[in-house]
This record gives sequence, structure tokens and C-alpha cells, in this order.
Amino acid sequence: MRSVTTLHSTRQELWERRTEWPLAGTAVLFLAAYAVDVLAQPGGAAAVAIHAVVTVSWGAFLVDYVVRLSLADNRGRWFFRHLFDLAIVVLPMLRPLRLLRLVTLIAVLQRVAGNAIRGRVVMYTVCGAILLVFVASLAVLEAERGLPEADIQSFGQAVWWSVTTITTVGYGDLTPVSTTGRVIAVFLMIGGISLVGSITATLASWIVQRVSDDDTEGRAVTTAHIDRLLGEINDLREDVRRLRAEARDTAP
Repeated sequence: MRSVTTLHSTRQELWERRTEWPLAGTAVLFLAAYAVDVLAQPGGAAAVAIHAVVTVSWGAFLVDYVVRLSLADNRGRWFFRHLFDLAIVVLPMLRPLRLLRLVTLIAVLQRVAGNAIRGRVVMYTVCGAILLVFVASLAVLEAERGLPEADIQSFGQAVWWSVTTITTVGYGDLTPVSTTGRVIAVFLMIGGISLVGSITATLASWIVQRVSDDDTEGRAVTTAHIDRLLGEINDLREDVRRLRAEARDTAP
């Protein structure tokens, strides 16, 4: 039984390693097609090509989900732990949020960030914030544009709204009026709170480590001084013993 579980885990890890880069490339194509569709609103053959790219990309994500589910050692537990992945693939209302698949690109930045955990957290935070703002701007623009009572009618307005929302500032000058736009706003606010928490935790960890390093360095210096003083005391004792021995030898 253990060998079967290990085999499934190994096959799943192998699948994820082999598909990480292809899925990242697919996600980039998906983002490009989606951005062109939202910003340029092409028609004719261009619209058909963009629709084909979006459909094929969605199919690749669906296949990846099904394969990972089939390779999981405990399919029930894996299913309930990846309900958001299922929602992204299945629910039409969350189609703009499928762009969150682009977070697979951020994993590549581990090589740039190095082995320091803090470096990876900072890299994930910065790249995640930029990606989340861009994706949310496209999604909310698609949901709001054309509605007569909507305030967000251009990409610039959408970016401004995303930045003020993710930073939890919320000026209120631009607000979504559609259900999809409000759902996007909820996810963006949650993402903003998570990013602030990550930055705060990283900064606190850096301060604690700096204090700990300074304290360790101070203890090391103090210990070295004590060891040197003890060595000098031992040398003085040896000199005293030698002088006493010489004095006894020369005494009449």
C-alpha cells in the first residue's frame, strides 16, 4: 500500500515538474489574448483567433486539473483542498479569475531570489501584487465597461481602482456596480490584506534576525575577551610558579 502511495506521489510530482513551464507559457498566452480582447476589442478573424487561444488555454488548465486529481494518492482530500482550482476551471462567472494561473510564473523567480526564504517572500509579494493589479484591472474593466451607471470605463480608471483597492485605501471615487465587479473587488481586497500581512511579517522577521545577529556577535566578542583574559591569567600563574621555583633554587 505504501509503495502504491509513493508511486502516485512520485508520478504527480513528476507531472507537476514537467508541466510547470508549459503551463506558464500557456498562462502567458492566455494573459496576452485576454488583454488584447479586453483592451482592443478586436473583431473578425482576430476575435476568432483570440477566442481559440483562450479556449485552448482553458482546455490545458482543465487537463492539468484532471490529471493531477487522477494522480493524487488521496483523491477526496486533494479534491477538497483544491476547490478554488475547480472553481476557476468550471464556474463561468469566475472566468476572469482564471488568470490567477499565472502565479506559476512566480515560481520561476525562486532561482533569482536564491535560497533565502525572506528573499522568496519579497519576490512573491512584489510580483504577486503587480500581477494581481493587472489581472484585476482587466477583469473589472471587462465587467464594468458599457454599463450606463458604471464609473470604470477605461483601463487607466481600472488600474487606479485596483491600486486603491489592493492597498485598502479605497477612495470611493470609482466603485464597481456589477456583481462580477464586486466579486473581483472582494478577492482584490483579500489579496491586499494578505500582501500587507506578508510584508509586515517579513519586516518583523528581518528586525528580529538583525537583533539576534547583533546579540550573537556581542556574545561572541565577550566570550573571546574572557578566553583571552583567562589565557593571560594562566600565563601569569606560570610565570609566578617559575619565579618561585627559581627563588627556591637560588636560596642558600
